[in-house]
Amino acid sequence: MTDDLHYRVLKHLEANPEATQRDLAKALGISLGSTNYCVRAVVDQGWVKVQNFRRSNNKLAYAYLLAPQGIEAKARITARFLQRKRAEYDALKIEIAQLDAEVRSQPKV
Repeated sequence: MTDDLHYRVLKHLEANPEATQRDLAKALGISLGSTNYCVRAVVDQGWVKVQNFRRSNNKLAYAYLLAPQGIEAKARITARFLQRKRAEYDALKIEIAQLDAEVRSQPKV
């Protein structure tokens, strides 16, 4: 799993601990099978704890709760994600300035 996907999974589960894997798949824009793989990965790493509970309609459901290690991992991943996004932003600012200069230097038609 990439840092981006780790970040998005942890962020979504932290905000929506009772979300189903189907809800998570829809929110992340990935397949249900990929979502199951991602959830298992963060659970296996000890970042997320799974708790069973019963809904009023008696179907077994789960709550995905970030463990202390998951909170720490999310903080590290968020810092790297932010650093990468700032670098992308800086590169885009330079590219926009270059394109703007190019457009301004073109003869007007």
